[in-house]
Amino acid sequence: MSFKIAIDGPAGAGKSTIAKRAAAELGFLYVDTGAMYRAIALGLLRMKADISSETALTDALSRIEVGLGYENGTQKVFLNGEDVSSLIRTEEVGNMASSAAAKPQVRAKLTQLQREIAGKNDVLMDGRDIGTVILPDAQLKIYLTASVETRARRRYKELCGKGEAPSLDEIAADIRERDYRDMHRETAPLRQAEDAVRIDSSELTIEEVTAKIISLMKAKRQECSA
Repeated sequence: MSFKIAIDGPAGAGKSTIAKRAAAELGFLYVDTGAMYRAIALGLLRMKADISSETALTDALSRIEVGLGYENGTQKVFLNGEDVSSLIRTEEVGNMASSAAAKPQVRAKLTQLQREIAGKNDVLMDGRDIGTVILPDAQLKIYLTASVETRARRRYKELCGKGEAPSLDEIAADIRERDYRDMHRETAPLRQAEDAVRIDSSELTIEEVTAKIISLMKAKRQECSA
């Protein structure tokens, strides 16, 4: 039976970065579900789809195919056969992904694919509802969070490093808005699973959080094999 690790949490908590490191050290397959939603969001943006219309959304989704590939252990995300891994990290795509993820049709399209991947491999999967909806049977569940201020500063530094001139206040406001939207959507809202271990990364380094997750996984595997 495959071993499943589910990491949930709000945007900017460091889920993807930490999940990639932990998966690499454990020899697990890393599945970035957020990237899959972003790929769908990019497709919707390109088609200028009106996602408030169920008919328009269903039609747009019928013309979108999302796939995963792996190159030297790194996940690649494909939109209708095109590698869009480097095109899905913009604020515009992120905001559309958050809105689209609230739509049942979008979630249904990806849930089956994600479960199929987890059924065939030892996986570390991160997102918003992995432990609560996608992989409720995951042997280890983590809820990774950080303060709004910490997440805003991280995003600010990232954008400055790309030569942009962002507003820290605007970034913080966007994060608060996205948190509210993710936590109050009707379909699979962001919340901590009852059996998840909560980790606040506000005062922790990436290495410290990664080490904690690996330690928890090893303890859980011993528990499961006892």
